[in-house]
Amino acid sequence: MSDMVWDVHVIEFARSKDQLVAGLIHGAHDGGTVDLPFSFILARRNDKIVLIDTGFIREGSGAAFAEKFGIPFWISPVRMLEQLGVAAGDVTDIILSHAHFDHMGGVGAFPEATIHLQKREYLSWMEMLAMPPQFRLLTEIINPDDLRTAYDASLEHRLKLVDGDVDDYFPGLHLRLGQGHTMGQQFVVLDTARGRVVVAGDCIYGKANICGHNNDGAYVPLANAVGSTYDQLVAIDRINQAIEGDLSRLIILHDSDRWPHLTPVTEVDGFGIFQV
Repeated sequence: MSDMVWDVHVIEFARSKDQLVAGLIHGAHDGGTVDLPFSFILARRNDKIVLIDTGFIREGSGAAFAEKFGIPFWISPVRMLEQLGVAAGDVTDIILSHAHFDHMGGVGAFPEATIHLQKREYLSWMEMLAMPPQFRLLTEIINPDDLRTAYDASLEHRLKLVDGDVDDYFPGLHLRLGQGHTMGQQFVVLDTARGRVVVAGDCIYGKANICGHNNDGAYVPLANAVGSTYDQLVAIDRINQAIEGDLSRLIILHDSDRWPHLTPVTEVDGFGIFQV
């Protein structure tokens, strides 16, 4: 591995059953259903072992959320990392795209890691969780236990709050605010051997978001967001500019096509690991 670039893998760890595409992408009323994959990222460079998101652990409240959102197929993210020679205690840093349970629900499994989250993301959920019960739709994908884990990490000085865009947050790893799906979501730009790639978080659920319905080029928002449509489309445009319109440089964490542009490394019980 070159000292100048990141070695990046996409790690699939869960799959929903019969997810309505119309519940993911605005206007996809004839999209039918899909068994949607869930993934996170392992990025390694020199002495840094970084996760972008963590997946979730299907125990306790995590199991309840998996049932609530129809995600019956799951494998431990820790077990999948071990396939690449990475133990939970080896992870040095976790960059969270946002705080939804399927992206943040595994933070407690990596007790040595420093957690990096946009300040706007962290504080906005504190505010929304404190709102009256009639606003509960805003927080239905938030597991309060995950935010408690982040708070406990802050007491250990393992929570770093990011304020907007940062170039070279780590050398060759750049953070970009991509709000809309949530109030403070971020996406990650990585310098790799194949060039600069973007990990979209949930700024993008599928190619239709960035290519438009029928590939007409008009950006399409998500069907699930607590932020504005305007912010979502601006975030999609920022991603499109970062990849210079080259979709082969885009990593969609919920890629319903299961990353055909990446190199398969291994598969465990039907869940894949792919190299960027």
